[in-house]
Amino acid sequence: MIAPGEQLEKLSARLGQALRAQHLMLATAESCTAGGIAYAVTLTPGSSQWFDRGFVTYTNESKLQLLGVAPAYLRDFGAVSEPVARAMALGALTQSAAQVSVAATGVAGPDGGSESKPVGTVCFAWAIRRDPGQSAWVKTQTRRFEGDRAAVRTQSIVFALETLVGLLTQRQDV
Repeated sequence: MIAPGEQLEKLSARLGQALRAQHLMLATAESCTAGGIAYAVTLTPGSSQWFDRGFVTYTNESKLQLLGVAPAYLRDFGAVSEPVARAMALGALTQSAAQVSVAATGVAGPDGGSESKPVGTVCFAWAIRRDPGQSAWVKTQTRRFEGDRAAVRTQSIVFALETLVGLLTQRQDV
């Protein structure tokens, strides 16, 4: 079994290779991971060649102000939802020089969960805009992770990066 730190370093290196090969920049938009995705991607030396910036938008107000998430999305779907994750990913593209973004919003615990969104529920979005004149391609997904707060956050970071690496290496048409 690979230690989490070593796993993150390997994912960061693979992500950097994929982004550099395609001349793309990355931005992150994070809530429950609190900048952990941005931290992980910058484990690779030279990451400034492919990582533009990260947004840590822990509160609803920060999601509105920094990423332009619509108040109606927060009201109608809640902060932990795929529509909000999608809006966060698109907002990261709009507010940066990046062509690729990843967003995560969820309930890391130990409290804050509900019957419909229990602790460990995390919503993700990945957006890619290769042509500034075109709409971004977006994928969203919700996962439920087990374990304590640290475990949920670590699993979220790994999942976000693994999925992004997969999207960039398997689908260059998006």
